[in-house]
Amino acid sequence: MTTTNYPNLFEPLRVGNKTIKNRVLMGSMHTGLEDRAKNYPKLAEYFRQRAAGQTGIMVTGGIAPNVSGWVGPFSGFLKYGFQVKRHKLVTAAVHQEGSLICMQILHSGRYGYHPFNVSATDKQSPITPFKPKKLTDKKIRKQIHDFVNCARLSQKANYDGIEIMGSEGYLINQFISPRTNDRDDQWGGSYENRTRFALEIVKQTRKAVGEDFIIIFRLSMLELVNNGSSIDEVIRLAKDLEKAGVSIINTGIGWHEARVPTIATMVPRAGFAWVTELIKKEVSVPLVTTNRINHPQVAEDIIASGKADMVSMARPFLADPDLVKKSQAGQEQDINICIGCNQACLDHVFQNKRASCLVNPAACHETEFVKQPISKMKNIAVVGAGMAGLSCSTTLAERGHQVTLFEAANKIGGQFNLAAAIPGKEEFVHTINYFTHLLNKHDINLKLNHKPSESELSQFDEVVIATGVTPRVPGIEGIDHEKVILYHDLLSGRKQAGKKIAVIGAGGIGFDVSEYLSVENPDEAQSIADFCAEWGIDQRIESPGGLIKAHDEKSAREIYMLQRKTTKPGKGLGKTTGWIHRLSLKKKGVKTITGVSYDKIDDAGLHIRVKEKPQVLDVDHVIICAGQISNKELHREEAENYHIIGGADLAAELDAKRAIKQGTLLGQKL
Repeated sequence: MTTTNYPNLFEPLRVGNKTIKNRVLMGSMHTGLEDRAKNYPKLAEYFRQRAAGQTGIMVTGGIAPNVSGWVGPFSGFLKYGFQVKRHKLVTAAVHQEGSLICMQILHSGRYGYHPFNVSATDKQSPITPFKPKKLTDKKIRKQIHDFVNCARLSQKANYDGIEIMGSEGYLINQFISPRTNDRDDQWGGSYENRTRFALEIVKQTRKAVGEDFIIIFRLSMLELVNNGSSIDEVIRLAKDLEKAGVSIINTGIGWHEARVPTIATMVPRAGFAWVTELIKKEVSVPLVTTNRINHPQVAEDIIASGKADMVSMARPFLADPDLVKKSQAGQEQDINICIGCNQACLDHVFQNKRASCLVNPAACHETEFVKQPISKMKNIAVVGAGMAGLSCSTTLAERGHQVTLFEAANKIGGQFNLAAAIPGKEEFVHTINYFTHLLNKHDINLKLNHKPSESELSQFDEVVIATGVTPRVPGIEGIDHEKVILYHDLLSGRKQAGKKIAVIGAGGIGFDVSEYLSVENPDEAQSIADFCAEWGIDQRIESPGGLIKAHDEKSAREIYMLQRKTTKPGKGLGKTTGWIHRLSLKKKGVKTITGVSYDKIDDAGLHIRVKEKPQVLDVDHVIICAGQISNKELHREEAENYHIIGGADLAAELDAKRAIKQGTLLGQKL
């Protein structure tokens, strides 16, 4: 089935003796389910749903070929015959739905978070605490053997192929790049020697698995670290990989230790497709492009323009397993779009938690999030149309309940509307649009500008309180001064800020507000060229690693960001994105002050003390980002049919991830 909207995207692709039914590859994502045998039934259901969603070909999370290749202690590996059985659960589920699946073989090398890690040299990674052991010639050959053995076992498990992870700074990449390989033997030094490890793995694997088994190689095309590979070396390796027998080359962007954003929401859509285009004209095997492709039209444009033969979408399949099916049916409004937040996927993985998705909490929890049909229809009121109220309302209505959604404001979305105003978070509006569509689709009675009375709510069988939060106003003398602006008044556009600003609070909202204020035109989305200039990305990849001097665009305002704590500002930000926000503001010249006590606000500005030394910040406005308090006004704890969720339940560390999950779970329960 194809749609005229995306003819190139849904064109089949023949690879060897196999046909991939469209040009969509679901990229590898570590979910946490791969690491325990007991979780493979859950992993099988996770992949089955995405296969049923008509994904062309999928790649598993990384599976190590041996213990030294572990990403972390006891992570997934495939070395022994008895381990094949669990993988057959996954392949059987996928094949039942008519899709293809490849297993990614990933050796972490010096990125391994364990004391057994190894590498081309004994240089320690800046992001792990364990120094690797330098592999001897004999042990290098043993590693190659283990890669080949892992591929053989994956074939026995009925995978359609493998993806060899040769990018992102993992072991194979550590051999390829001069940054991490200064050996003086046949495995290091010259280009031929540095690429020998990768090419031997491919050649020996191809010989072992035969011609019909798909071999994808994830090639590091843009490393974004100093002393990395040049474009000439990348092209040369791509050609050598083709000769060695790879079926498909997948694009790898950046190393984990790189200080350049590559998949976070501030990266423009298809922000690295130009990298794949540079390589595509040099080889004849199909090339896959990747990173920040989250909508079928973006994917179609890439294929149609000839930048790549396929597109890899990873996190978008966490957000919506039926992305492809909906695109084919012309039901784009039904797609739950990935917003690139990383909060429930990568942040979870790097905290040794099971991955999920902020906008789809059922991701990687498919066997636990099951919408049961209702036994009796109820008339249910949901008060508050923020993320908690929206997820609860739509889940209830989808199951068959009659739902009335009350919202005191003139539009839905709550605090998410404020987040969508932040530069680099423009895509958050897609989640609001998605819920708007669901409200109409499920005939939910939406009452805007309406705060229900107790008597109104008494007419309903169940009442869900999702009234959210209000900004916390600290007890500072002069807090009612005209210089003071609460963050929600600023981000909603109700109030404007001057040129000299003090931001009270250096949590997530403080950082967002500072980012908003630092940009001249926060409503304008950044172009790919401007993004590359800001972060020092060489779009010709002439410099080794693809880095050039970054263009530091100074803040549009003089900004001071203050906090009472003496800890590093932004300590509680996202595990995988916090460094981006801190570095972005630093590059723009935003000043941070810690250990602050606030004396008063008056015409002279903000009076503070730092280490007991008084000073006055001569500012036009003081923006208050000092947390939130729950709005529990309508909640009745004694009433069994009253339920409270989201920010109304808990304001601390306000979190849309928690709000959507709470709303969904309650919607499945009532």
